[in-house]
Amino acid sequence: NNNNNNNNNKEINPYIALARLDKPIGIYLLAYPCLWSILLSSSTAAIPPATEEIAAMTALFSAGAVLLRGAGCTVNDIWDRKVDAKVERTKDRPIASGKITVPNAVAFLGAQLGLGSVVLYQLDFNTQILGLMSLPLVVAYPLMKRVTNLPQLFLGFTLNWGALMGWTAITGGVLEAPALALYGSGVCWTMVYDTIYAHQDIDDDKKIGVKSSARLFEKNTKGILSTFGIGAISGLLASGYLADAHWAFYPFLLSTAGTHLFWQIYTVDLKNRKDCGDKFRSNQTYGGLVLSSILAAKVAENVL
Repeated sequence: NNNNNNNNNKEINPYIALARLDKPIGIYLLAYPCLWSILLSSSTAAIPPATEEIAAMTALFSAGAVLLRGAGCTVNDIWDRKVDAKVERTKDRPIASGKITVPNAVAFLGAQLGLGSVVLYQLDFNTQILGLMSLPLVVAYPLMKRVTNLPQLFLGFTLNWGALMGWTAITGGVLEAPALALYGSGVCWTMVYDTIYAHQDIDDDKKIGVKSSARLFEKNTKGILSTFGIGAISGLLASGYLADAHWAFYPFLLSTAGTHLFWQIYTVDLKNRKDCGDKFRSNQTYGGLVLSSILAAKVAENVL
């Protein structure tokens, strides 16, 4: 029986690795903008949604984040299989190393998108359309590092799409200004964490000609990331202002998430792969601190 289990694991593990389920950070990075948006929009809705609806949306978007992130990684690894084989950090990825064939990877992608469409079907029509509009971004993103020095910016447009969808899911399909500010904030945030992430591969990227913001900003990465950090926090403050958040949101956000983001930028050792990886993963904390700030404002609304 143990042998059967081992054989099953051998067959299943490469797919877990392909969807990066063993590295949940990407799920957090995709889910948090959705959750910020769901919570913040519920305070501006003409008829405030019931707690059950907020909980249901949170569950749906979290499931969607797992599936879409898995699908995105699968697309990425299909496109990148030849490049991945030449990069130290990625040479053991399932497609690059031959553990999963391309046809099997495409079938797995179809299964994830199929389940994702079940999640999408639960949402209102406008939000469904908005969701489908993100698919070209998901497919095109992996090609961007071949054509532009800023694939990280394109990743930002892709990964933060949930900030728009979370909003319309609560408002019944109406996209409003605070959601756009949240989206802009998310894009700036992605520029910070994904440029730090790209510094891990900067030497390999130079050898094989892969473009990245790490290479583009190399002479002054921290200065440029500080600007994006200011953009990320300003976008959140603007979103709170436009959504008429309780005043407690601003000091809470600045002292927690603001401090965390600038701690990352100023303390990261860009020459140290491990530290870049650690700082990148610490962004699940940043996402949680932003969410806590929105929750704190909600509590303050009812208490103060």
